[in-house]
Amino acid sequence: QVQLVESGGELVQPGGSLRLSCAASGRTFSTYAMGWFRRAPGKEREFVATINYSGAFTAYADSVKGRFTISRDTAKRTLYLRMNSLKPEDTAVYYCAARRSTSSSQSDHEYDYWGQGTQVTVSS
Repeated sequence: QVQLVESGGELVQPGGSLRLSCAASGRTFSTYAMGWFRRAPGKEREFVATINYSGAFTAYADSVKGRFTISRDTAKRTLYLRMNSLKPEDTAVYYCAARRSTSSSQSDHEYDYWGQGTQVTVSS
């Protein structure tokens, strides 16, 4: 069993930056692929970024490519999402997820554990 706890979400102005964190419990963190997803008001949950177990492979949604960076610190059992040049359309609840596989995935159906989410609001 893996428990995930996100933090770092807040209100930020357009063009600003944030770093989200996701703390994971359990010694299996280093063998799991991880992902970030988000759900905006009135919309379905969508893929944001994913990283494989070692951190050597990452992938991003087109809407965030070049602005967001996913990374992981195995020693700290923490997943990160660095978000730059934030736009109002980035406003959403952001969720981290863990997959019982070393390979990353862009499909939320392939993830086994989810955090409770952290709110990011981009507004002036």
